[in-house]
Amino acid sequence: MALRLLYLIFLQLVGRLALLGRSSAAAKDVELLVLRHEVAVLRRTNPRPRPD
Repeated sequence: MALRLLYLIFLQLVGRLALLGRSSAAAKDVELLVLRHEVAVLRRTNPRPRPD
């Protein structure tokens, strides 16, 4: 379990370092794409309620 925690922390650090290497506009574009993907996944998994 500790090894998995270290692995996840390492992934977060590498991701942050990758964002630092990009320009701020590119980082914002990537964040927007990730958020749009997350919203799309949530919309697929949670259907809209039907009005009665």
